[in-house]
Amino acid sequence: MTRVIVCASGKGGVGKTTLVSNLATTLTNLGERVIAIDANLTTPNLGLHLGYHLAPKTLHDVLRGETKIKNATYIHPLGFSIIPASMSINDLKDVDVGRLPEVTLNLLGKADYVILDCAAGLGREAVSALSASTEVLVVTNPDLPSVADALKTVRIAKGSGKTVTGVVVNRVRNREHELTKKEIEEMLDVPVLVEIPEDKNVSKSIASKSPLVSFNPDSPASLEIRKLAHLLCNKPFRPKIPRNFRILDRLVGWMTG
Repeated sequence: MTRVIVCASGKGGVGKTTLVSNLATTLTNLGERVIAIDANLTTPNLGLHLGYHLAPKTLHDVLRGETKIKNATYIHPLGFSIIPASMSINDLKDVDVGRLPEVTLNLLGKADYVILDCAAGLGREAVSALSASTEVLVVTNPDLPSVADALKTVRIAKGSGKTVTGVVVNRVRNREHELTKKEIEEMLDVPVLVEIPEDKNVSKSIASKSPLVSFNPDSPASLEIRKLAHLLCNKPFRPKIPRNFRILDRLVGWMTG
């Protein structure tokens, strides 16, 4: 059974694209078949993150009826499939965003997970991506404006009969002004699945067009993203403890034992 999950938020810049590229990578590493779709037609970035920003055929061509979905699907070297969107503003002409649910329906049975990178806000693009999905991962930062916008996304998703799987809190710095996990859960009435810390490795991985979990699998943000992937497919997460930490742990045990 194919799970169609949209990563959505009410606000731009919270980290949806980074989450999609890294979830696709991690789920693939766990043996799942994954298709990642850039459903942000106006300001797409998934192809840019993964090196497919100059793809000859894109989702825009599919939504214009000029090509079939298989012709706009590419196999990433890390094993998952990607359907990029065009970065050219000229390609917005004659695009029927309302066909996105129909296009996604054609992917059922061809993957274990179809993950959509949703446009920010609650406009037609975002609503179409929500309509194309069965599950919603709400992505937010731990500040009041982001969470307030996330609340709108949660309400629209639930009002449309979608399952809100959980909240991903991204770019956590543990600053005094940030909302806590408990506060976010109380505001959204949805469980927080993971809290991904601010990580300097993220920008480095984007510049290298390599998902963070591949670029630096043991970085703080990577560990939380990997934890999320394990939660989604109900597999235990046992992060590898660095060798120097194991030695220190044994030493402390010897000294206190």
